[in-house]
Amino acid sequence: MSLEHFSYEPVSYCKTHVTQRNLLKNKPLPSFPAPIESVERSSKLKVAAVQLETVPGEPEAFLDRIEESIVNSVYEHGANLILLQELFQAPYFCQSQNAACFALAERDVDGENNVFIQRMQKLAKELKVVLPISLFESKNNAYYNSVVMIDADGTNLGTYRKTHIPDGTGYQEKFYFSPGDTGFKVFNTAVGCVGVGICWDQWFPECARSMALMGADIILYPTAIGSEPQDPSLNSADHWQRTMQGHAAANMVPVVASNRFGVEILLDAQGNEKQRIKFYGRSFITNETGAKVQEAKDGTDIISQEIDIIENRATRAAWGLFRDRRPELYNVLKTKDGQLQMN
Repeated sequence: MSLEHFSYEPVSYCKTHVTQRNLLKNKPLPSFPAPIESVERSSKLKVAAVQLETVPGEPEAFLDRIEESIVNSVYEHGANLILLQELFQAPYFCQSQNAACFALAERDVDGENNVFIQRMQKLAKELKVVLPISLFESKNNAYYNSVVMIDADGTNLGTYRKTHIPDGTGYQEKFYFSPGDTGFKVFNTAVGCVGVGICWDQWFPECARSMALMGADIILYPTAIGSEPQDPSLNSADHWQRTMQGHAAANMVPVVASNRFGVEILLDAQGNEKQRIKFYGRSFITNETGAKVQEAKDGTDIISQEIDIIENRATRAAWGLFRDRRPELYNVLKTKDGQLQMN
């Protein structure tokens, strides 16, 4: 753990990022330490959560370190599903409202013309691993905070767009992202049914319950959360974890969260500090009862856990939680103020 500061001025950073993205087509994939056939792989779901510390470096370093962590997750942990942190290609640019940052968005993520997605598809196929890819998506005149799910054979299974969009000091996402229009989604992958929410979604039990109802064997939350710039003494880390542990327990579905770590400093055009966030990491994996079975140490870390989805399905069915639901009585959940309209 270095706790080095990463400082950036949005306009200059985004220009450099775009330049590097234009060179991505000719950039080779990372090298592998041995043939992929040499990796001992489980027949069960083996999930890894990657936590990277944001450290000083050029824009391309974000992707280089992510790709290195993907390779390490496979070769050192035997993972067949890897969760990466939210918006991992760049610093968390939502600290401020700056039109230059719209240049960071990826276009045509569900088509065949996006070089970054094609790169991730090739990596997933060569490593035989499922990759949920968090990114800033542009679709015509709309912008979303999205995850593209790539299967272990490199197939693009589709996109989930973040449903709940936060807005607060240091987390000004409503400036950049429209509320997602995909609804909650579960993807049938080579390793099981994978549900994914994004960051602020993790605070809403309706999100996790919806994915469980759709058959999720595991629920993933790529995340970017840390200190509150208006009050640096606030620390939500324990609350953050307990909320997702509750989702796992209530739905009897394991939950995995990947959060970034480190200090990111927003600079003004003159190079002076405007604001900072210290992302606290604390990435973790639960079992189906909500107990934490793995938690990342401070700094850069990879954690992993084998999950028996067949056994979990049987246990969940025997417990009766979904058998005894009364959805006809839950109409109040469709209201904002808890007041049902009288007939």
